[in-house]
Amino acid sequence: MVLMIATGLFEGATRLLIIPIFNQLGGIKEQSSVLQRLHLDHYLPSGESSLTMVAFLLVGFTLAKGIAEYFSSFSMSYIGQHVIADIRASLYDHVMRQAAKFFALHPTNSLTAHLMSDAALIERSVSDTLRDMLRESVSLVVFLTLLFGINWKLAAAMLLIAPPVAYLTTNFNKKLRHYVNSRQQSGAEMLDVAQEAISSQRVVKAFGMEPYESKRFAAAARKQMRDQLRAMRIYFVSPIVLEMVGVVAIAALLIYVNQYIKAGQMTLGDFATFVVTMFSAYDPIRRLSRLQHDLQQGLASASRIFKVLDTDLEMRDKPNAVALPRFQKSIEFRDVSFSYGAGFDIPVVEDLSFTVRAGEMIAIVGQSGAGKSTLTNLIPRFYDVTKGAVLVDGSDVRDVKLVDLRSQIAMVTQEVNLFNDTVRANIAYGAFGRNDSDASVKTAATAALADEFIRKLPQGYDTVVGERGLILSGGQRQRIAIARAILKDAPILILDEATSALDTESEVLVQQALNNLMEGRTTIVIAHRLSTIRRADRIVVMDAGRIAEIGSHHELMARNGIYRKLYDLQFAEEDIDSVQLTVNS
Repeated sequence: MVLMIATGLFEGATRLLIIPIFNQLGGIKEQSSVLQRLHLDHYLPSGESSLTMVAFLLVGFTLAKGIAEYFSSFSMSYIGQHVIADIRASLYDHVMRQAAKFFALHPTNSLTAHLMSDAALIERSVSDTLRDMLRESVSLVVFLTLLFGINWKLAAAMLLIAPPVAYLTTNFNKKLRHYVNSRQQSGAEMLDVAQEAISSQRVVKAFGMEPYESKRFAAAARKQMRDQLRAMRIYFVSPIVLEMVGVVAIAALLIYVNQYIKAGQMTLGDFATFVVTMFSAYDPIRRLSRLQHDLQQGLASASRIFKVLDTDLEMRDKPNAVALPRFQKSIEFRDVSFSYGAGFDIPVVEDLSFTVRAGEMIAIVGQSGAGKSTLTNLIPRFYDVTKGAVLVDGSDVRDVKLVDLRSQIAMVTQEVNLFNDTVRANIAYGAFGRNDSDASVKTAATAALADEFIRKLPQGYDTVVGERGLILSGGQRQRIAIARAILKDAPILILDEATSALDTESEVLVQQALNNLMEGRTTIVIAHRLSTIRRADRIVVMDAGRIAEIGSHHELMARNGIYRKLYDLQFAEEDIDSVQLTVNS
């Protein structure tokens, strides 16, 4: 702020130098009354020598102004970069600690836009726009002070334009912020459309939907364009209107000033300085008007970011949360009901009660939509139960520390999430700093039957697997995920359709790797293929969100209930497929 004030003062000082220049050129011998009132007449001698001094002062003031402006600009940029880095870090940390429901309500591209483009616009507002607004405001104050010093009556008359300018500026800003908000929202929607289509290219191409997706994106782009044009219309018209108001006022003032000169109440130098300073004072007003667009854009972005930051964390430790020792006894579902809420209030699971003993392998089966995956998502607290409780070793999972709870659970799902990093880093993910040595990673990969194919990759364990691991086959990705779970060495294992999307050959390898992973662990398995869960200690059969049956494979087959029907239906379909393959061959 001090540097900006210095910049404004030096700029004002250069305007004062106009007085002796014009007085000298006009042949006026006496000193200006303005310089006398400011006690500067002693420092600027009259006569020819004054021009030489003024020339040196002009260079000196300009150099000093440039130095002050450089340091003020750099310091504001420095502050802006640090502010935005803190905002990004806080936003990312807040998003990472959100519950699964949050991500269902906030598209990925919207969150990415908050982190990147919205944060960049705030940075621009802090380091550039705010800096320029402060600088222009200081310059305006300096110029107004000079104008009042030259002739307070004329300066006061000039300020009569302030109320209409303030009224117009307020209305323009209100409309501008509305349109900027709409533009940024439509921009995020456009990115969502693009991301969906690009990430689903195989589906798009398989169904020949390229023209449809192109039209959908074009419609989103046109909507964003319309919102952009509305914002630009206000952006361009506001300075023009304000300029006309200012010019009309200045023109009227010039006519009035002319009477002062004729009456001998102003010297030529005073008049020239007043006119130049008056136009100089108008420049900050015009620039401040244009800066409103960037400011409103930054405020809109800040509003969007703080809206996310103000979102409550649904999953957080209670103030009195206790540590959870390593799992030893049981996982209990006690009268558990759950619904997603937010308009989806129908229970997904309802009144479930059963216990998983340590070391057991429990399989959960049922038709699609029966609530199998939802049930397993309640154990690591991806969601909290609506009613009842999930207990681990007798402790309600809502009463223990999240980090302790989740450190004891490993998951392998149908959709494997690999990061665009090396094979080594993907296997060690979740074990960084604990058990991530090269030997440990290789041991885990070997147990997951992944070491052989990994060593055949171009850079072995240092091969970057690409976005979501796309350079690997489905079976290879699954074995990397299994190796990751083995390295984590968690006592509780959740397998959610881990082999359902694989071909027969890959499934055999993955199943062998899973057998190694399940050894010595409490395992909960969700499987589409009933043949894979026959060796489970108990099978929980779900139907419409409720438990229909519980028992071993042989017990359930003997009851001739839902499980027997599912089993017979699935194997009848497999027999038909086998016959068709035989006929075709």
